[in-house]
Order: sequence, then structure tokens, then C-alpha cells
Amino acid sequence: MSCSQPDLFLDNNNESASELFSNDDTGEYKGLEKLYELSVDAYSAVANARMDDTLNKTCLPKYINKVLSAAENMNLLKSGNNTDDQLAVGEAADKAACDRGDPLVRTVLESAQKVGREIHRLMGLLRFNPINDGIWLAKCAPDNSILPVFAYYFTMRFGDASWAIIDEKRGMALVRLSGEEPSVGPIAAFSFLSDLSPAEDDWEKLWQSYHRSVFIENRKNPGLQIQLMPRRYWKYLPEVNQNSAD
Repeated sequence: MSCSQPDLFLDNNNESASELFSNDDTGEYKGLEKLYELSVDAYSAVANARMDDTLNKTCLPKYINKVLSAAENMNLLKSGNNTDDQLAVGEAADKAACDRGDPLVRTVLESAQKVGREIHRLMGLLRFNPINDGIWLAKCAPDNSILPVFAYYFTMRFGDASWAIIDEKRGMALVRLSGEEPSVGPIAAFSFLSDLSPAEDDWEKLWQSYHRSVFIENRKNPGLQIQLMPRRYWKYLPEVNQNSAD
């Protein structure tokens, strides 16, 4: 994880992590910046787990408080004036963050792992096609609300080209037009997405032809294929028989 990771918790108004995720009534997400200073592992777990639509979000402030409390308790035992003491505080935070013996911690870590796995999969499985406006478009329906995570990755991958990713499950889109910063919003907020007439894509035909040419029937392994490329993603993959995804 790079030192710029806290940017994941910033919006277009450059709010701080604690401001962005604080609940108006309870302040339940305060302490994220301190969390990052103490334990990158804990911060990463929260960053991923908060994108899990099925997770009870009350787990996250409890998890954050557990890690911060462990660091604070160790800090009370140490002077904090030398490197060894600072390391001890950080180690206490890391230990609390990874304590799978605690059901709360286990729940957050398993959720974070699940989200991270889907992010990794879709970075490789998203298929972009050109549309009439010269924009490259990909569609998906992820299990988790991970659309914003792809902003940096695909900006680096596409350079100055324009592209968009649609999350059909949530009716959201991540759009990056040439010369502009990526933005996320409802599909209706991007007028050019209202007419998604696909352009003739010779590259897709070439990809399908290549896939057929390298496919070896005797080495077909449906179980491994589904493990690495779950069936729910197949409808968006041009190289896969569309009937197989039904």
C-alpha cells in the first residue's frame, strides 16, 4: 500500500477522512487518519470492508476503536519518546487488527478479503468496447460497491483516453473523460450514456478469434474456470458463450 492510500477516503471536496466518514449523530467513523498512522493493515481492512454491501457497518467503528484502544493502552505503558516505544505501540495496533480469535475482527477481515478478491478479479475481467462517442465502455454488476476503486487503475491504464464503467446492479457509473478527473455518479448524470450504441469493434472479434484458436478442449477444466472466473461475470465476457452464463 502506498503512502497516498488515505486518498481513498477523500471526496471531491477534499474532506478529511474523519469528516467524510463521521456519522452526524455518533461520529462512528472518526479516527481513520490515526488508524492509518498506527496500522496500515487495519486501515486497509476498513477501506475494503466498507465497500461490502452485506456487512453490518456498525462493525467498522467497533473494529477501529478496538485497534485504537490497543495502541492507546500500550502507549500508556511506554513513554513514546523513542523508536522502540513507537514500534511497540504499532505492533499492539497490528496485533489487535489481525486478531481472528475475535469474532468482530474476523468478520471485518473476511469482508475485506472478499471485497479485495472481487476488485482484483474485475481489474482483469472488465471488457471495454468503443461506443459512438469514441469512449471505451465496460459494464459490470459487482457484488460490492467497488466502482470508485477503479478510478486510478484505469486512468493509468488508458492514459488520456476517455472511458466509462457502468455498475448495472446499482445504476452507477465511473467516468473519466480526456483531460478531466474521474467522477462517479448515477448513470443519468452522464448524458452520453443515455445512448449506448456500440461501435463496430474489430478488436473484440479479433479477441474472440484468438480465444477460439488457443482453446484446448482436452485441457478444459470447468471447476477451475468457475473458481477463477465466477459464472456471474460471464455475461460481460465476449469470449465466453453467452448461453453458459444463464
